[in-house]
Amino acid sequence: RVTALLERSSPEEHHHHGHHFEEDAGKIICAVDPFGVAPEGARSVAEVEWVYARHMCAITGPGTDWKTSVRVAGPLAVRLGHHTEVRVPAAGDGYPERVRELIPERLHEEAFADFGDDAVLEAARARFEQAR
Repeated sequence: RVTALLERSSPEEHHHHGHHFEEDAGKIICAVDPFGVAPEGARSVAEVEWVYARHMCAITGPGTDWKTSVRVAGPLAVRLGHHTEVRVPAAGDGYPERVRELIPERLHEEAFADFGDDAVLEAARARFEQAR
């Protein structure tokens, strides 16, 4: 659900997430690797209010391949439900502190880890190549 939400977002919506893609640059392709939810004991998607995940979004464009594409990556928090919301810590000085403010303490180690599922990145790469 988070991948679909990010990929359906317009460049303007991505700008509000802290991603700076040009309006006419291409299609946005994302990989999402969830590492936690809130409430912590949620047993179904219907019970999940927030998803915490690592993400990477790349934008297609003329002559651009996966390795040279413009990308953004890092941890994020997504509120599901009727009023979805994407929160991405702003880059720059103080970034680690902003990540810790956004992500629950129990998930801090995961927030700074690499993608745990290489298949997620490979699937995004394949979608990227098809979208070019």
